[in-house]
Amino acid sequence: MKPSLQLKLSQHLALTPQLQQSIRLLQLSTLELNQEIEQALADNPLLEREDDPLAASLRIAADGAIVNGSGSSVAPSDPVRADGETPSEEHEVSADIDGDGLTDWGHGSPSAERDDEDGGPQSWASTRPTLHEHLRAQLSVTAASPRDRVLVELLIAALDDDGYLTSALEDLLALCPTEAQVDLDDLAAALRLLQSFDPPGVGARSAAECLAIQVSARLRQDPPEAEMRALKLAHRIVSDHLPLLAARDYAKLRKQLDCNDDELRIAHQLIRGLNPHPGVGFASSAAEYVVPDIFVRRIRNRWVAQLNAEVMPRLRVNQAYAAIVKRDKGSEGHAPWSQRLQEARWLIRNIQQRFDTILRVSQAIVDRQHNFFSHGEIAMRPLVLREIADTVSLHESTISRVTSNKFMATPFGVFELKYFFGSHVATDSGGAASSTAIRALIKQLVSAEDAKNPLSDSRIAELLGEQGIVVARRTVAKYRESLKIAPLAMRKTL
Repeated sequence: MKPSLQLKLSQHLALTPQLQQSIRLLQLSTLELNQEIEQALADNPLLEREDDPLAASLRIAADGAIVNGSGSSVAPSDPVRADGETPSEEHEVSADIDGDGLTDWGHGSPSAERDDEDGGPQSWASTRPTLHEHLRAQLSVTAASPRDRVLVELLIAALDDDGYLTSALEDLLALCPTEAQVDLDDLAAALRLLQSFDPPGVGARSAAECLAIQVSARLRQDPPEAEMRALKLAHRIVSDHLPLLAARDYAKLRKQLDCNDDELRIAHQLIRGLNPHPGVGFASSAAEYVVPDIFVRRIRNRWVAQLNAEVMPRLRVNQAYAAIVKRDKGSEGHAPWSQRLQEARWLIRNIQQRFDTILRVSQAIVDRQHNFFSHGEIAMRPLVLREIADTVSLHESTISRVTSNKFMATPFGVFELKYFFGSHVATDSGGAASSTAIRALIKQLVSAEDAKNPLSDSRIAELLGEQGIVVARRTVAKYRESLKIAPLAMRKTL
């Protein structure tokens, strides 16, 4: 066909930039929202926040010193008394003692009062060494030759955070220069030296070897006869029969070890007291905390959802700049600044709308699951997105965005909003039970079971049936696995 130009009219839906921003802000977590706001503040000079962290971190102390956000006081550069006069020189603290440039820490000089991050002597002394530093410190006081020290250093560098040697000796041998003439026997000797260091079990290549090293260390301490026999039995178990112990095949263990139940029980308790991850104690991972977006409180016999004011940014338009933009309306170069002013107003309005929507959805969830806040997860009701969407007159996709990465503080802990949604299971009475409540019942049944005769999945399904909850054995198995509860054979004890 011959190409031609045609004019055609049509109608279609399009998302405005304001609506696109509103949808994007709605699905962001608190951390992501703060990052979005910081980027907007950096890009748009007409936008500012009332709760500026930098402004809030500086305050005037009672003694006239400025106290920074870390709590340490910093003397003003030019202090002034109440009468308007500057203090005399006799009250000033010299930063230089005897002309040697050292700071007198005992006289409260400004440079002496430093933050924890500045590496003061107290913070340095309280710093816990890493696993590698701890091992190198032990290596430095050994009588090993310089050649062996280098090989042990190589092994220490190859350890993971748990203290295990995950690289094969053959691979480490390939890293050694040819002229050093290192062989596997040299590396094996260096590994034996490393495995004698503290913590016991470091340098192991498997869990069995790690536990065996710890048992051997206790055997070298010359324990009493009874403990000696138990340790020898424990050493045989971790060295040759650890898979049987993990599978809790006690009958086969007794047969292969030629021991009775009491001896096996004592050896088992000794093994349970060992540390399969010797390097974890030196980890420096900081705890991560979840800041809830919603607090649930009981007010006049009713559970009420309230926004967390600490996570609500307070933004505003800079009125001085806005007045200039309004005054210069129609002048050259006015259009870009007018657009930025409109973007600032849109962002403030969309953030406010975001929190209003979160509050409405949260209150609808609280009203639906009010029994949970009084009795716990065992009283959870079945709930789907459509029920909340119909209640607040929003689309299901909007409810899904609201409940993602938003957290609610309840009397039973902090939960993501999605936690309160769950499928339903039929009951004998024709009603429905929440899958969350069924998981709670399974957890209760397992926690109250006899350790010598634990409940099977079929028996748990029968007990739930006696309470009117119709659930299949495979469903019980699925819920049990989601709760990280071991199967019947793994829960059985001697």
